[in-house]
Amino acid sequence: MTHGILMPPHAYVPGQTARHAEDWFDAIKASVTEKTPVDALADTSAFRAGLAYLEAGYFWECHEVLEAVWMRTPPGTEEREMVQALIQLANARLKLRMDRPKAAMRLCDMVEEHVRRLPRDKAILGQHAAALAKAVEGVRGGIKR
Repeated sequence: MTHGILMPPHAYVPGQTARHAEDWFDAIKASVTEKTPVDALADTSAFRAGLAYLEAGYFWECHEVLEAVWMRTPPGTEEREMVQALIQLANARLKLRMDRPKAAMRLCDMVEEHVRRLPRDKAILGQHAAALAKAVEGVRGGIKR
């Protein structure tokens, strides 16, 4: 466990490691329901696990659980932009790990587009746009040219 979050047995990397059982993340994703208020999404197991997975290098898993959060965010909201940026950041890091630099660069561009639509002066779901921008720089810095 990391930060009280149950960690998967390994990080799934398509073509390199085994995929997790189909139902492995169901309980985590179930923490987000149609009744979960948008302002409570950051307190769900799915959101907390997504952040923990992103930090620990479980990029595919991050996407898997954050998708449940994203589906609960209304279109055109700052919350949706933030969750999409986090998901695409995880995807960029996964592509980097898979040695797919062009895909990683394209995903970095997508994250930056989401970040541009976020306010700089406040946290969205407890996350700051500046931290995402810095994370993208880190991905870009890891790309072999």
